[in-house]
Amino acid sequence: MDKETVFQRVQSAIISATKEPKYVTVSSVKLADLLGTTPTEIEQYIQELVQEGRLKKETLSEPPQFDIYKLP
Repeated sequence: MDKETVFQRVQSAIISATKEPKYVTVSSVKLADLLGTTPTEIEQYIQELVQEGRLKKETLSEPPQFDIYKLP
């Protein structure tokens, strides 16, 4: 399991989102279970993707104020 696999999963979730603008909230526990790894590793990969500019992280302005991820 690597960072590229996590990116592909998040990217496909964003592309298939029905919301406008397209975004997704990520459950690191659920994604870790699907990929057979730990939630900590998933969170680390997602933070690296944000730092690389491959994902944009924002916080919803209205409750619930989840962290959301978008494609740049």
